[in-house]
Parts: sequence; structure tokens; C-alpha cells
Amino acid sequence: MPPSHRAHPLTSTIVDGLARSGAHVVPIVAEDTDEEALVTRLREHFATTDVAPAGVLSLLALDEEPHQQQPTLSRGTASTVVLVQALEALACTARLWCLTSGAVPVGDEEIRPAQAVVWGMGTVLGLDRPDTWGGLVDVPGTPDDAVADRLAEALLGHDGHPVEDQLALRPSGVFARRMVRAPRSPRAPRAAGADRPWQPHGTVLVTGGTGVLGARVARWLARNGADHLLLTSRRGPDAEGAGELAAELAESGARATITACDVSDRDALAALLDSVPAQYPLTAVFHVAGVMHRSASLSGTSLTEFAEIGRPKIAGAAHLDELLAEQPLEAFVLFSSGAAVWGSAGQGAYAGANAFLDALAHRRRARGAAATSVAWGAWRGGMVDEEAADRLRRIGAPALAAESALALLGEALTDGETHLVAGDFDWPRFAETYTFARPRPLVRALPEAAAALAVHDGSEPAGSGPGPGSGDPALVARLAALPEAEREPALVRLVNEQVAQVLNYDDPAEIGKDRAFKDLGMDSMTAIDLRNRIGATVGVLLPATLVFDHASPAALARHLRMELFDGGPGTVEGVLADLARLEATMTALPPEEITRTRLPARLQSLISRLTESTDATDGTDTAAVADRLQGASAADVLAFIDKELGVG
Repeated sequence: MPPSHRAHPLTSTIVDGLARSGAHVVPIVAEDTDEEALVTRLREHFATTDVAPAGVLSLLALDEEPHQQQPTLSRGTASTVVLVQALEALACTARLWCLTSGAVPVGDEEIRPAQAVVWGMGTVLGLDRPDTWGGLVDVPGTPDDAVADRLAEALLGHDGHPVEDQLALRPSGVFARRMVRAPRSPRAPRAAGADRPWQPHGTVLVTGGTGVLGARVARWLARNGADHLLLTSRRGPDAEGAGELAAELAESGARATITACDVSDRDALAALLDSVPAQYPLTAVFHVAGVMHRSASLSGTSLTEFAEIGRPKIAGAAHLDELLAEQPLEAFVLFSSGAAVWGSAGQGAYAGANAFLDALAHRRRARGAAATSVAWGAWRGGMVDEEAADRLRRIGAPALAAESALALLGEALTDGETHLVAGDFDWPRFAETYTFARPRPLVRALPEAAAALAVHDGSEPAGSGPGPGSGDPALVARLAALPEAEREPALVRLVNEQVAQVLNYDDPAEIGKDRAFKDLGMDSMTAIDLRNRIGATVGVLLPATLVFDHASPAALARHLRMELFDGGPGTVEGVLADLARLEATMTALPPEEITRTRLPARLQSLISRLTESTDATDGTDTAAVADRLQGASAADVLAFIDKELGVG
């Protein structure tokens, strides 16, 4: 807990509720944001008991005071980052839950964007640390005993495992977070002309206006009637393509002013806003500034780096909100990201900054001001290259066409939406990828995702891979023909070829056989892609947790050898393995070879001998079997064998 909440009523209510549930609660006050000091403090507490902690509940996010060295962040956010790093340094396997108050909206209540940063960060922790992440829970500022009891139940879950990982607890009940469809209907229509599409006019400010997305937005605004576009970026008119963009906007009928301004600098932004010409008063703001940085775990991200990533979005939006609090804007648009909703591996700081934008939109709307935050998926030709776009397509989240995205933006503004997710999803594939490491209820309210997840027992999503009999029979036949000692090395080469495809290695030999997949750069999304590729190649249904269960090429090759070829001679398993190899070999033969070698007749003879030995015990009529097989193709005979052996 933060020092500010050492004796806070909220803290005592929560501690008492956990104690009532039977938990032994050990309160720890995090005095500062120094990782080494926190590691020492936690180690001292862990040393006082022989029992490892069952869970960690962090109240640190409740401290909203600005961090002294990194004022973009609250002390609570900074302390939470340090806590995650300390727990990892201690190799603590207890699940971490982060508690907030007012970070997410439930009804008409005050929203606290500073705490929402931890919600965005938490969605990423759930992807990066699925085994040690508990979840996020939001409570009222003054929770009662009923809320405290619900918190205890949520933390313990079912048989000690959390059922939900994003919750808001209120006196009226428990609210779980879900993505749901948003059919078009006016939410908060504009007072004048609400029945017409939103149309820009006067001056429209676009932060990040010379970047790829900002320039696309500027062109769209110019085409739709904006009189004056005020485009800002750090380099302003010196940005690449700025002159050409201004000329293009002028041809569309809009006057364009491109200026250098760091929107995280409050004084510079105030001066910029004062420069808006009276002839074209400011009517709308589009906050597009901010870019995704390299992927990095929180343990590898310093507080300085975390703050730098979030500064353009967090500080820029906060300054715009404050400086324009009395301005009667028609639109205040925040370009957020899906990273804040479903997460993006290695992007904890970026996701946190975008969650701040989403919460700020709700807070502005609650006080009657214009606000629309759109959590975008990737834009085609935007911030992702072709390689990244192909990867997104494979995981079920292909990039949006820019024109489609802008059309959605216009509809959101016309309808007065506050917070939307906008993306192009292949829901069955996305749901499979998203939930493979642990259950993620966020997507279960979407019919296509729910259907994909409902057809299995919770471990094998629909469409997760090919079943027996698919794959490359010729490849399996070649592997089967190898001496036993050579099969596993051959499978290592096969695995490495697929890993190279998934992770874009030029040479599969670089990968080796003993390097851990996670050290090669494998994440949850690429792990599913690898599983699907290997399953499709060898024709085996593989588990969703394949890469976690078999964490190196050598371990995975060993598993594949056992799946494909294990079973000694003279055993049922051995016979079935031989049959699988026989099937793979025979189905790879051309039809003329099957006819020339009279394979169907030989198989029919084999079946006759087998059935003769079982007639007396199971009543099978050999003559009837022979009649059924008369004239059957090789495929028909193999199907019959499978059925009789219980494998079809």
C-alpha cells in the first residue's frame, strides 16, 4: 500500500474483509519507488514465514500525487511498475492483483484517469505474465463490508483460481468487463443538427498532425469542410513531407498552419492555443500525438522510459483538457489504442497511456464536455509495416483500411460516442490466440468469439489446428522411414524451419535446438502461429499451450516424435503407430501405383484374417465384411481399419 493509505478507511475495510474470508493478511507499506529498497523490504517480510504468499494485492495505484522525478506519472503508477519489477526479481509466483478506485466507469461516478494507467498496464501484464497475473479490480472510494467480501471472493475465485480478471465492485453488485458490439445509435447527440453527419468547421487542431495517422486525419478533415487546420508536431514544418501536406490540404480548400509544438509542454501549448485566429475559432481537437515504442517487459523498462513513452499522450491530453476547459468544443477526439483494452505484449507503458485517454474521455463526458476516445486497432499503411500487418492478420486482428477507419470515426462523432473500440477482427482466430495461455473473459460476450471458445473443454479452441489425417503425408512418410535415432534431429530441423518463418529469421540454423522460445522473441501471438503451422505440417492436433509445455526446439521435437511415432512393437500403441505410418505412405502414392501393387486386395486379405479370429467372440460376419469391402478403394479400406481399431 502507499504511505498515504496506511491508515485510510478503505485500507482497513479491505484488510478486514480479507481476514473474514480466512486469509492471513500482511500489510506492507511501499515508502518509495526504489526497486532495490522494495526488494529488500519484501524479502524481509517473506523471510518471516515458511509459507509463500498465495497472492499479492496492490493498493499502490490509489496514490495520485505526481511522481517527483517523472511528474507525467502518478506516484501510484510509478510504485506499481517498481512492484512488478521487485516481484520478478524475487521470482515470486503469487498472483498480483492491482486495486483502483474510480479508474473505470460504472454509472454516474467520478472517473480518475491517473489510476486508469494501471488498468492499461495490467492488460499487458496479463499477456506477458499469464501465470503470475491475477487481475484488476476497481472499488468505490468508501467501500462497505459487502464490497470487501466481494473482493475477497474475486481474489480467491473458484478453487483458488480467478474466474474474472477485470472487475468493478460496487454496493449494487459485481461488474465484469466485456467487449460488446456497438450498433449505431445516438449516445449524446449534438444539440444543433444532430440528425446530420458531424462536419468540421472553423479551426481544427490536430496534434501529431505531420505523422502518418495525423496527416490522414488532416486530409479527411479538409475534404469534409474544415476551414483552418492547425497541425502540430515536434518538428513542425521541418517534418518530412510537411510542405507537400500543406499544399495538398490547400488544394482541398483548407488553410493549413503547421507549427512545431511539444504538446507535453503546457506553456508552449497554451501559446499555440492563443494563436488561433479569431476569424476561425477553435471548434475541435484531434489528439493523435504519440507512437508505439519497441516491445519491452516491465522488468526491462525504467521509470524514465515508462514516462517518456506515455508523456505525449498523457501530458498532452491533460494539458488540452485543462487549457480548453471553458472552450465550447464540438469535438474532443482522443486517438487511443486497443493495447489499453485487450493488451499488446511488451507495451505496458503505451497501453497505460492509452487507458488514461479512455478514462479522460469518460470524465469529460460526465461533466458535459465533448469527448470521444477511439481505441484503434492497427491502420493499414499507418504505424505498422507489411511484416507486422501480416503477423496481425495471422492472429486474427488484420489492419484496418484507412478509409474504413475514418468512416468509423465520422460515425462515432455523429452518434456522440464516448469510448469505442474500432478494429477489423477474425473473432474465432483472435479468441483462440487471445485465450490460449489463460482464460480471458473480456471477449466472451461477442457471439463469434464465444462460439469458438464453447466447442471445447477450455483448452482447445475451435479451429485450433488440423486433426489426424491432415498434414503432409509425404513428409510424415519420410520421417517414418528414417532410422529411429534420426527422427528427432529431423524434427528439430522441421521445428526450426517453422520458427524461422514465424519470427522472420533468415537462417533456421541460427535458432539452435536448446534456446528457449521466449528468448528467441516468441510471444503469445506467435506461439499460436507456430502451433498451427506445425500441426498443419504433421497432421496432429496440438494443444494451445504447446510452446509453454515444450519450451525449446529440442523439447518440442521430442514431443512430436512421441506423438507421431512412439509405441513399441507388439503393443497396441505400436500397431496404431505403424498403421499411421502406413496410411501416410499409401495416401501419398499415385493411384496407378495403388492399382499396380493391388494394395486394396492385400488389405482386404489382412482384414479377413483379422475378422476370422474375432468372429467367435463378437459375432462379426466375415462374409458380410468381405461384401462391404468388395471393390473398395484404398482410402475406404483404411477408413474401415480406423473404425474397427477405434481410431476413426
